[in-house]
Amino acid sequence: MRGFFEIGIYQPKTETNVGTLWRSAYQLGAIGIFTIGRRYKNQSSDTCVANRHVPLRHYDDFEDFNSHRPSQATLIGIEMNGDTLSYFSHPEQAIYLLGAEDDGLPQEILGRCRYIVSLESVRQPSYNVAVAGSIVMYHRQFTR
Repeated sequence: MRGFFEIGIYQPKTETNVGTLWRSAYQLGAIGIFTIGRRYKNQSSDTCVANRHVPLRHYDDFEDFNSHRPSQATLIGIEMNGDTLSYFSHPEQAIYLLGAEDDGLPQEILGRCRYIVSLESVRQPSYNVAVAGSIVMYHRQFTR
């Protein structure tokens, strides 16, 4: 697939999840990652030094993010009760937005997303935020 994608977390709570997502983003071809309204102090779990290859940007709030994101990229929320990932066809240019570990994405932000995508599961419908992002990126890169 040609095109590009970025992935980010709305109000991430822990630096470990940001670092894990960053490493996965590097491994799976993202051009950047971002946080909106970060609540963590620093990032320490990026053991493959992804910051040399994939930029991490911080936005104060959703409006700041929305005014700076590529306008041609489709905004896709990753949240429970959306369309299932296994049937989702990724757009050529995409921005994936994950919700906070404890609160998910607020309704007002979900309303601004073009698509809402959910991950199937065998037991609980909720995944760790970095794991959820990694699954979405893997699906984008390796399923057609």
